[in-house]
Amino acid sequence: MSEALPPPIVNLVPETAPFTDEQRFWLNGFFAGLVSLDGAAVTALSPEQNAAVMPQGKQGSSGPLDDGDDGEAPWHDSLLAMPERMKLAEGRPVRRRLMAAMAQQDCGQCGYNCEDYANRIFLKEEKRLNLCVPGGKDTARMLKSLYEEVAKASAATPVVKVAAAETSPVPKGDAGRSRDNPVWATFMSRTRLNKPGSEKETWHVEFDLTECGLDYVVGDSFGIFPVNDVALVDAVIAAIGGSADATVAGRSLREVLTNDVSLSPAPDGLFQLISYITGGDRRQKAKALAAGEDPDGDAATFDVLAALQKFKGIHPDPEAFVESLEPLQPRLYSISSSLKSNPGRISLTVDSVRYKVEDRTRLGVASTFLAERIHPGQTLRVYVQKAHAFGLPADPSVPVIMVGPGTGIAPFRAFLHERMATKAPGQNWLFFGHQKRDHDFFYEDELNAMKASGVLTRLSLAWSRDGNQKFYVQDRMREVGRDLWSWLADGAHFYVCGDAKRMAKDVELTLVDIIVQHGARTIDEAVTFVADLKKKGRLQMDVY
Repeated sequence: MSEALPPPIVNLVPETAPFTDEQRFWLNGFFAGLVSLDGAAVTALSPEQNAAVMPQGKQGSSGPLDDGDDGEAPWHDSLLAMPERMKLAEGRPVRRRLMAAMAQQDCGQCGYNCEDYANRIFLKEEKRLNLCVPGGKDTARMLKSLYEEVAKASAATPVVKVAAAETSPVPKGDAGRSRDNPVWATFMSRTRLNKPGSEKETWHVEFDLTECGLDYVVGDSFGIFPVNDVALVDAVIAAIGGSADATVAGRSLREVLTNDVSLSPAPDGLFQLISYITGGDRRQKAKALAAGEDPDGDAATFDVLAALQKFKGIHPDPEAFVESLEPLQPRLYSISSSLKSNPGRISLTVDSVRYKVEDRTRLGVASTFLAERIHPGQTLRVYVQKAHAFGLPADPSVPVIMVGPGTGIAPFRAFLHERMATKAPGQNWLFFGHQKRDHDFFYEDELNAMKASGVLTRLSLAWSRDGNQKFYVQDRMREVGRDLWSWLADGAHFYVCGDAKRMAKDVELTLVDIIVQHGARTIDEAVTFVADLKKKGRLQMDVY
């Protein structure tokens, strides 16, 4: 017996209206159901009937995110550069191109993962286009350009006023579980991990969570809200000819600049403001910088103070000046401890960022805040960012291989403490490296003790400045490639933490080479093997 065909759809949306076929089907069904027209059996809530009349491959459309896209995201790879990601997203719906503009780290600093942030922007539920901290200015500019497409499309679409529907606010979540709902934790201590003579300054930093009640699992990240260096704040105030006590939104200018706004890098909005209050050649340069151009070849060096010094003598209104700056964003760090071995505490492994531009030393705002500007007993706003697909295997007997040079060791210290506390039977192999063994062997005593006790099955080290030639973790991987392949063939999970631009990319290429050499595969087969490891969650990265 043949099935009865669904009743025809009543065409309430004109054929000339600027909608795609699937949008027109959905709108016709929605309005028909809304006003209960006779014969209009297909509604937004009847997917089976919609499927019978919609074009092949477009079934089930139920809202603005159901745009017929196939859901594949080949650009979702933190090792790809922005131009490569945007190339892969060419021709895809704007919400997918918005996603490609993100840093692809799913780090959570924006409060979402990359795809959800893109969708929120597309739905106009998130107006802030500058939340992708790893993406920086490049991402913010691309999002702004793409958002203009969204705005133009919205303006061109006729609005049918059927019912008043308000956009739901973004939920803040439980206290301490998002950047929008932080809690207060107590700073306890910092310990220098480098020995005297090191060219680096790295700290083991601890916080007390007992009063705020936060918990976490290994693999999660810890978000902190830093404050700006007061000396830098005062220099900025002097550069605009302002008064530290000037009132901005009911508070002093000094307080606002210290706690609320970013002083690095200089945002496009600041150059726009400068273009309004200068003239001649200076105005043209400011306008060019605001548009992302680099008229004098020095745009990459501008923090807020450097931008003000380039355009000396301007005296913007303090309120307008603050409005031109970006909000001071929280910073995320990989957690380097386990609650199972250290209850009520959380630790981070933090490199202090200091570098010179001309005659002035620039400071990483969060790293130097933790290194010198906060003191034991003081509190700061924090939250735990749940990891997106980065954590230990559910089966504790599965072996794990961890590659974490420098501060990339942080989550793997947490993994090892967790495996030790739970007496997990799985084998553990750590690749660690830095500049010099005598100065930069982080957690040396801990790791040697774990190796002696059997918790750490293998410890492979690489020191880039101890010999005549630089030697990195990927070089050590090649030396032990046969054993590494054997572990992978036995089901080991492979983890990488650290620099996305160089180290992580080199490690992945090395892994492909090892699979070719010791796994008897062609290059294409090895690349597919690595992609399959990622898909199955056996290759996970925490990169920045």
